[in-house]
Amino acid sequence: MKNKRLKEARIQANMSQTQLSECLGYKGKQSVANWENGYSTPTLKVAICLAEVLGKDVHFLFGHKVQDTHTTV
Repeated sequence: MKNKRLKEARIQANMSQTQLSECLGYKGKQSVANWENGYSTPTLKVAICLAEVLGKDVHFLFGHKVQDTHTTV
Protein backbone atom coordinates (compact mmCIF):
# COMPACT_ATOMS: atom_id res chain seq x y z
CA MET A 1 0.00 0.00 0.00
CA LYS A 2 1.39 3.38 -0.99
CA ASN A 3 2.39 5.83 1.72
CA LYS A 4 0.50 8.93 0.60
CA ARG A 5 1.18 10.74 3.88
CA LEU A 6 4.94 10.49 3.44
CA LYS A 7 4.74 11.75 -0.13
CA GLU A 8 2.43 14.63 0.79
CA ALA A 9 4.66 15.63 3.73
CA ARG A 10 7.70 15.61 1.44
CA ILE A 11 5.92 17.77 -1.13
CA GLN A 12 4.70 20.17 1.58
CA ALA A 13 8.32 20.49 2.72
CA ASN A 14 9.15 21.43 -0.90
CA MET A 15 11.65 18.58 -1.22
CA SER A 16 12.33 16.10 -4.00
CA GLN A 17 12.90 12.43 -3.24
CA THR A 18 16.59 13.00 -3.95
CA GLN A 19 16.82 15.97 -1.57
CA LEU A 20 15.09 14.04 1.21
CA SER A 21 17.30 11.01 0.77
CA GLU A 22 20.42 13.17 0.84
CA CYS A 23 19.26 14.72 4.14
CA LEU A 24 19.13 11.18 5.52
CA GLY A 25 22.58 10.26 4.21
CA TYR A 26 21.47 8.12 1.28
CA LYS A 27 23.13 8.49 -2.13
CA GLY A 28 20.05 8.12 -4.31
CA LYS A 29 16.31 8.53 -4.14
CA GLN A 30 15.48 4.82 -4.33
CA SER A 31 14.86 4.30 -0.60
CA VAL A 32 12.44 7.24 -0.41
CA ALA A 33 10.70 6.05 -3.59
CA ASN A 34 10.35 2.55 -2.12
CA TRP A 35 8.88 3.90 1.14
CA GLU A 36 6.41 6.12 -0.73
CA ASN A 37 5.37 3.28 -3.06
CA GLY A 38 4.94 0.83 -0.20
CA TYR A 39 7.68 -1.57 -1.32
CA SER A 40 9.55 -1.23 1.97
CA THR A 41 9.51 0.64 5.27
CA PRO A 42 12.33 2.48 7.00
CA THR A 43 13.88 1.46 10.28
CA LEU A 44 12.55 3.20 13.37
CA LYS A 45 15.71 5.31 13.56
CA VAL A 46 15.29 6.51 9.96
CA ALA A 47 11.55 7.05 10.47
CA ILE A 48 12.32 9.35 13.40
CA CYS A 49 14.80 11.30 11.25
CA LEU A 50 12.22 11.55 8.47
CA ALA A 51 9.64 12.86 10.91
CA GLU A 52 12.06 15.48 12.20
CA VAL A 53 13.09 16.63 8.71
CA LEU A 54 9.48 16.80 7.52
CA GLY A 55 8.07 18.25 10.75
CA LYS A 56 5.55 15.44 11.17
CA ASP A 57 4.85 12.76 13.76
CA VAL A 58 6.28 9.29 13.10
CA HIS A 59 2.90 7.70 13.78
CA PHE A 60 1.25 10.08 11.29
CA LEU A 61 3.77 9.15 8.58
CA PHE A 62 4.04 5.39 9.17
CA GLY A 63 1.55 4.21 11.77
CA HIS A 64 3.02 1.05 13.26
CA LYS A 65 4.78 0.02 10.05
CA VAL A 66 8.48 0.58 10.71
CA GLN A 67 11.26 -1.97 10.95
CA ASP A 68 13.17 -2.63 14.16
CA THR A 69 16.34 -3.22 12.12
CA HIS A 70 17.40 -3.48 8.49
CA THR A 71 17.26 -7.26 8.59
CA THR A 72 14.76 -9.65 10.04
CA VAL A 73 15.66 -12.77 11.96
